[in-house]
Amino acid sequence: MTSAGPQGPRHRLGIALLLALATALPALATPAQTPPHRAKPKPQAEAKTPAKAQAKRGKTPPVPAAKPTARADRPARPASPVLPMRPAAGAEARLIEVYRLFGRGQSREALAAAQKLVADQPNFQLAQLVYGDLLAARLPPARRPSQMRPDADPQALGELADESRRRLQALRERPPAGTVPSAFVELAPSIRHAIAVDTSRSRLYLLENGPQGLQLKADYYISVGKSGIGKQAEGDARTPLGIYHVTSNLDPKTLRDFYGIGALPINYPNPYDVRRGRTGSGIWLHGTPRTQYARAPLSTDGCVVLANNDLQELIRRAQIGATPVVVAQNLQWTAPAQLQGDKQAFDKTLAQWLDARAQGDTARLQKFHAPDFRRIGNKKTIDSAQGITEDIRAANGQHLLLKDVSYLRWNGEDNTMVSSFGEVAAGQRTGRQRRQYWIRQGVEWRILQEEVSGS
Repeated sequence: MTSAGPQGPRHRLGIALLLALATALPALATPAQTPPHRAKPKPQAEAKTPAKAQAKRGKTPPVPAAKPTARADRPARPASPVLPMRPAAGAEARLIEVYRLFGRGQSREALAAAQKLVADQPNFQLAQLVYGDLLAARLPPARRPSQMRPDADPQALGELADESRRRLQALRERPPAGTVPSAFVELAPSIRHAIAVDTSRSRLYLLENGPQGLQLKADYYISVGKSGIGKQAEGDARTPLGIYHVTSNLDPKTLRDFYGIGALPINYPNPYDVRRGRTGSGIWLHGTPRTQYARAPLSTDGCVVLANNDLQELIRRAQIGATPVVVAQNLQWTAPAQLQGDKQAFDKTLAQWLDARAQGDTARLQKFHAPDFRRIGNKKTIDSAQGITEDIRAANGQHLLLKDVSYLRWNGEDNTMVSSFGEVAAGQRTGRQRRQYWIRQGVEWRILQEEVSGS
């Protein structure tokens, strides 16, 4: 195939790219089916891969990336600290299997698998493109199309190629085993799931919070703003970065088909966004229309978009008002033990704040408030002085107990922490629920805004 020039990619994904993607997989056997120790395979007839078939005909095939092999005179490499390539789910898993089959030289089986995939998912555009490439691969080189079709959209084809690369990248570059996104310093047991988005990989990670702490449950391909990330203003077609929470679950009957099977809005702009002068609204996690299985990596007006079947999993697990959503350019994964220092330091900050309330110390409490502090609750907004008076009255000289404490940290333009908890006076069964947005100023933590509910 010949290139379409600097204005666009090849007329299809391209046989060379398809082969490169297939050989880029770390192993051609499905990881879930690969035992940790395998018996030495018996010698068998050498399979004719597409590259070897070309060599037999006197053509020089592209040289694939070298694969590491075990040798007696070469010391074994230490085990990788990262998780093996995760078997993808659903239609994505079937597409990856097409790549695997093609990479093994099983082009006939790859074609059959692709044909079945597009029959089951006719709106999966990337699968349709791969299927077309596999059909073209069966033609003699002289008969393969050499020009881009007149009605082909170079931008759309480039986006599909990018989608393919990003899906494989996210499945190859797994988070280190036993780690969590560093934003999740502490998550209350009552919060059953958390969501983290890595925009550089076009990937959303669903984490489950159980007796052993946070663990990666699943991950999905996603699309973000057509203008990229770092939302600043209404209509800039960018996806915001920061810490958010799911605020509602919209009834799909009230939505246009454009949003797919449903939508989970998040609380953009949060208080940090407002402090930075960011505007806009209506940032959702939502699905795709019936005519489209997935969207290009950069294609939304700022929302995070998933395939409908993937979104369904989020909808089933989301807790309205509680499920955190961290959206980052690059997620930083760390061992939970490494977050204990942050947790313990902030425990002390909250303990000092509670002590000042119990002592009725107005001056000390004032030091915990940012100059532009606001409290929102019970359909009213109050300033720092009113908030301090209210807190001292509610404490009534008692040390309050905290329950269901969560800490979410964000190191962006401001060093910030979102703390959520319930507070109960001794002898009481219920009390207030708070979400506090803290900002670090110098060596001190100060509350920028509080959201308070309950008596």
